[in-house]
Amino acid sequence: MSHDSTAAPEAAARKLSGRRRKEIVAVLLFSGGPIFESSIPLSVFGIDRQDAGVPRYRLLVCGGEEGPLRTTGGLELTAPHGLEAISRAGTVVVPAWRSITSPPPEEALDALRRAHEEGARIVGLCTGAFVLAAAGLLDSRPATTHWMYAPTLAKRYPSVHVDPRELFVDDGDVLTSAGTAAGIDLCLHIVRTDHGNEAAGALARRLVVPPRRSGGQERYLDRSLPEEIGADPLAEVVAWALEHLHEQFDVETLAARAYMSRRTFDRRFRSLTGSAPLQWLITQRVLQAQRLLETSDYSVDEVAGRCGFRSPVALRGHFRRQLGSSPAAYRAAYRARRPQGEKPGDAEAAMAPAGPAGGLSGPVGQVPALLHPEGAVPMQTRRTATVGLSADHAREAYATSRASLPGPRSGS
Repeated sequence: MSHDSTAAPEAAARKLSGRRRKEIVAVLLFSGGPIFESSIPLSVFGIDRQDAGVPRYRLLVCGGEEGPLRTTGGLELTAPHGLEAISRAGTVVVPAWRSITSPPPEEALDALRRAHEEGARIVGLCTGAFVLAAAGLLDSRPATTHWMYAPTLAKRYPSVHVDPRELFVDDGDVLTSAGTAAGIDLCLHIVRTDHGNEAAGALARRLVVPPRRSGGQERYLDRSLPEEIGADPLAEVVAWALEHLHEQFDVETLAARAYMSRRTFDRRFRSLTGSAPLQWLITQRVLQAQRLLETSDYSVDEVAGRCGFRSPVALRGHFRRQLGSSPAAYRAAYRARRPQGEKPGDAEAAMAPAGPAGGLSGPVGQVPALLHPEGAVPMQTRRTATVGLSADHAREAYATSRASLPGPRSGS
């Protein structure tokens, strides 16, 4: 799934300054960056494939700091250009940043700001979004990054509307992608934007990848609680909610348990998790339904009741919106891919012992997060939906990642 913003016509219409050329792509590399992400724009924009009908770009590989640049496996790279070469580029790509906890070099941030001011298209792949955010280029904009780092991006840069569901986000003159292979999706999107579907399709065939991938990052999201939640008083409320998903309660109930007004609770919950509490609760119920569909023979109506939905209709609506499939279709597709002879719950039983009251102990579900300030775009991430866990266990819960949907989703 991709998000193409239609809310930034001014940004999309901005013209390049005279010294910049649309066909020139500068790739900004830093020491410590992963080689896979770094190689994606080099392969897409740096190889002449005119014989296959792909218009040629001019590639400038620029070092964002003094070299040599060390990368995956101890390799050392020497960039042929420095930051000064960015001044000629119509597109600047930051494929990755070495650490989400350390600030990028100020000289590189200045170069990115200047490029943006002069009309260049700025692209961040995976953790490259942190560099764009540090430069202030994502303020009040939709963006994405690897699902694992999305909560950190949202918390560190609260003015950024982080959507961890998307494979990439196009906001006109600033674009971001999810992790690793999603960088290919965004680079193909750039070629498609510049030269049309035929050119992007020809390039995709050369790369042996689909020209457009459907779906988003939801199927890859790890189901774990962030470390920060363990020391916060709201952890008790989160743990209670996860233990009682089978009951019908709302956000007002959670606010009351936290001895807060609804407004204060919403604000505190967002500051802790980056998520709107209502969307968090709905997503927890959907995740629990997903798990029951995979591991039990309950009917869809029974699953709805056991996940706290007021009706099967409500379950079906939320399930389809979040996972792109009806509950019945999801179960059928999941079972079609299960090893022959395996019964519902076999894999789960092998991973986690039975918990009290017939529940499951150990890792389960996931806590979602709506990672943007005030509702500009519906967004979410997830965390652990847990049945039968104590508050202490819920804080420490980690779960094995599972593919959300064994089938295609609609996407742009």
